[in-house]
Amino acid sequence: MENIFIVRKAIVTDAQYIHEITKQVFKSYQEQVGISGTIAALTETIDDIIKDIETKEVFTALYNGKVIGSVRIEVLSDGSAYLSRFGVDSKFQSKGVGKILINAVDKGMEELNVTTLSLHTASKMLSLVRFYYGRGFYIESTTKDRGYIRALLCKEYKAVNIDEPYENKVV
Repeated sequence: MENIFIVRKAIVTDAQYIHEITKQVFKSYQEQVGISGTIAALTETIDDIIKDIETKEVFTALYNGKVIGSVRIEVLSDGSAYLSRFGVDSKFQSKGVGKILINAVDKGMEELNVTTLSLHTASKMLSLVRFYYGRGFYIESTTKDRGYIRALLCKEYKAVNIDEPYENKVV
């Protein structure tokens, strides 16, 4: 039987499940990267997640009605956006869930006329860097501001002028 996943905007009742997945994913991230300090994702509360659902673009992936992954995007006033807290339940990793979440993000960013989407990830996490490269991101820069090498990855979107006649648009 084929796996069928659904992606939708998060609702407040998803917060508990998003919290559990975030803790699981970022604890593993911390261990794999060898981060000894505190990771903000591991200290957030369900109320923090509810606030994000109310103020950011938050997408969830569901399987049989159960939240199995999520991603949060803050759209900024300059037309750019920042992706954070991307995670998929470990039982569903490498099954295409991350790809469908990023596809939903891409569609959402294009609808909002976002020009650039950025995120940080540990440069040591080759699997994550490869995943993002496969989704059209590139490394803009690196930093050690958190005590380990983090790569700033960016993805650019074409801006579409809706006032321009269709035949003059470059697609």
